[in-house]
Amino acid sequence: MQGPLCLNMGPLSREAWAQRLGAFRASPSAFMAGPEGEGLGRDLLSDLRSEKLTEQTKVSLLALSLEFPAQLWPDASAAEAAATFLLDTLVLLSPRPSALRRPLLLAATTALVAGGALGPTSGASGRLLPLLLGLASGRDLGRGFGPASEQRPLQATACECLRELESCQPGLLGGCLGLLRGLLGRDGPVQPLSLLVALVLRNVLVAQARAGASLRGLLTAGDASTGGGPCPWDWTLAQEGDVHLQPQAPSWLAAEEGEHGLAALEPSPEEARELRATVAQLLDASYLLAPVAQAQLLWLLGWGLRGLRGQPPALFKPQLVRLLSTAQLTLLHAVLALKAAFGEALFTAQDEALLLHRLTVAAQHPALPSPTHLFYLHCLLSFPENWPLGPAGEESTPLLLGPQLCQGLLPSLLHDPLALLARLHLLCLLCAEEQEEKGQAESLRHYLEELLAGLRRRAALARSPRALATLCFQASYLVACCLAGQPTVLTPLIHGLAQLYQARPALAPHFVDLLDRVGPELGEPLRGVLRQEVVSGTGRDGALRWHLQMLAKVAEGDAQSATLRFLQAAAGHCTDWGLQQALLQVCRTLLRSGGGSGLADLLQALAGQLEDPDGRDHARLYYLLLAHLSGPKLGMALGPSLAAPALASSLVAENQGFAAALTVQEAPASLRLSVGPRRFEGPGPVLPLQVEALQPLYSLELRFRVEGQLYEPLGAVHVPRLCPGRPARPLRLPLQPRRPAPTHLGVRALYTTPAGLTCHAQLPPLQVKFSDLFLPFPQPPEGARPGFFEELWASCLPKGAESRVWCPLGPQGLEALVSHHLEPFVVAAQPPDSYCVAIRLPPASRLLLRLGAAQADGVPVALRTDDWAVLPLAGDYLRGLSAAA
Repeated sequence: MQGPLCLNMGPLSREAWAQRLGAFRASPSAFMAGPEGEGLGRDLLSDLRSEKLTEQTKVSLLALSLEFPAQLWPDASAAEAAATFLLDTLVLLSPRPSALRRPLLLAATTALVAGGALGPTSGASGRLLPLLLGLASGRDLGRGFGPASEQRPLQATACECLRELESCQPGLLGGCLGLLRGLLGRDGPVQPLSLLVALVLRNVLVAQARAGASLRGLLTAGDASTGGGPCPWDWTLAQEGDVHLQPQAPSWLAAEEGEHGLAALEPSPEEARELRATVAQLLDASYLLAPVAQAQLLWLLGWGLRGLRGQPPALFKPQLVRLLSTAQLTLLHAVLALKAAFGEALFTAQDEALLLHRLTVAAQHPALPSPTHLFYLHCLLSFPENWPLGPAGEESTPLLLGPQLCQGLLPSLLHDPLALLARLHLLCLLCAEEQEEKGQAESLRHYLEELLAGLRRRAALARSPRALATLCFQASYLVACCLAGQPTVLTPLIHGLAQLYQARPALAPHFVDLLDRVGPELGEPLRGVLRQEVVSGTGRDGALRWHLQMLAKVAEGDAQSATLRFLQAAAGHCTDWGLQQALLQVCRTLLRSGGGSGLADLLQALAGQLEDPDGRDHARLYYLLLAHLSGPKLGMALGPSLAAPALASSLVAENQGFAAALTVQEAPASLRLSVGPRRFEGPGPVLPLQVEALQPLYSLELRFRVEGQLYEPLGAVHVPRLCPGRPARPLRLPLQPRRPAPTHLGVRALYTTPAGLTCHAQLPPLQVKFSDLFLPFPQPPEGARPGFFEELWASCLPKGAESRVWCPLGPQGLEALVSHHLEPFVVAAQPPDSYCVAIRLPPASRLLLRLGAAQADGVPVALRTDDWAVLPLAGDYLRGLSAAA
């Protein structure tokens, strides 16, 4: 047998494994690329069954597979084989106590998840899921899985593994929710089971809301069968990226997502009652959980219930009495998240005042470590008020957080940089508020000016650390962003920055970066002041290169005369190549603003004066451009501005515009791609595509990436030319499914613009529906159709599967439904009482339908297929026909 299951010639010793694992951990990528990397996973698995190694060594091997699963099992087939081997090893363990059972369960779960092998077609997944559910529920304990002393740890590990699988496949355990809920309150591990139930509940609520379905008794379902009954695992839910939970994310998704949001889920009174009972049961036992687990439980339940109709947030109220005084940061963070989600529906004005007072007092504690101090300050800056004033998204201090309460939170030069910036942010927000007392507002502004002046004095010192200058400019940027509309604050800030430049011109790169980031309220007047500060000098001092760098940023056409006088005076002092290039960069900036006769004279003089031939060539080129091109053409000829200094010669930088034309650049999507109406052409399924251009495009190439392993790689589609407003010919994308299942296609577009640039763009993914794979059978002669269908019907059993579903009918009736959706596949019919439908599903499956007589609210449908995995997909398709119509 090939692959990970192939055994080596003999087990390695404990010392050899220690040396091998040390070399791997030192550099995993280098080790895997070497001669020993190829057989590492194979040797690891085989030595797990060696009797010469101790259990401690084997646990170390399993720990390696948990840390580096992607390196050990690089593809789905290797991961599937590894998981199967690990499960076989677990079964072969003796009944005596062993330290390997829990690591083996974790390793098998990790291999399936990390290797991308988790799915309905995976045999290891089919073995692992019933085993984990049985261990979590206590059914399989004591039957070959160790002594009684290991039962509780095994239950906890099984719950953790199930939670990992549910996180990777949201909704997978939805059918087991009733069983898992029934385990709450029993003698077993509380924390892992509570987190598992909360995660499954949240995923079920989100999935059912997006599907527009009800809970369908999922909360009250009994024991989920793992045997001959219906499969309790749901593999068909859409895998949307925003479904996955980030436990400490800054905010939740909006509950109001239109018809797909949680508000669209309307549980029945009985379902609402069961849902409240489940949430209350989880919350009542939450005090037994560790603080981090409690916080995650609150996040899960809060996300699941936010925006859900008929579920009052008062369920959380008993917990708030306990949590409002907590000293645990994770719990306080979760409480603030609940406040942001539910607002005044859960938190009273007294609760809000208590929280603000707690945060303010805690942030002033002198013994707090820096991360904790910053956390409290961040909570104050982002405090979710019940009734915030002003538009949504606007920064402001909470209404109850006045200057008197914040006296101990004002910044000082003695604070560390991060704490100073956070406190300064709070001070800026206080200055932006309209204070009741005029003297109070002036006092805050005066304090702010003195603080900024102190920062500038420290940055102006000749040999002050770079960190002090960085802090000064960070504070200036923060003030400019928060107080952009207050000239009384910006005017002294501008003059102070000009004095700082006068005292220390070496900070020119910081000024350039500040000008790139601030808005026009500070940027325009600061440019003028700095320009005046530079050109008022003689150009002879040692800071000439900094002056030229600053002028390249602030020079403008309406002030060229003073700038040109400065450049003429400085030209005689530009003796090295770097200074000459800085001087020419200022000339280039003036060229973009229109130039003039004075600039032409300067360029002509530089063409004969500069010592470096590279500089003379550039000056001569700029002079010719200025003399022969108008303003718009001059700007196009100069190309993009220089974003970085030249490496070896300025000719390299000068040609950056040519390099841009030869480089594939990322750009926003300039076209729309959608799936068009189907046509049955050729032997396989074809996805018809409709493309619409938003601008002229040439040599368009569409590249498709299939998510998962269910489809063969797809070829690219080429279009020579697309023009807006002109209908493009339909495009055909042949599909080659390995299994008949829906999927999503990632799409990238590569094209050429009218300007000659080659661009690539990421387009929204395309959905391949189950019905897009339908193909008709070749039509038999007219009289032989019923017999042909009966032969197909009989051939599906006994190897295939059979089922019956109820297909709801809309107002259009059965005949219209068949005509719109199933007509190409009808083999025999006796309308309106009977329709026989035969569908080919590539690569080698078939789906047969018998539609009976229509009744008042639907039609019974009998299904047969030679591939049992098709049944749930076919059932979902039939149930969705009436909604699609």
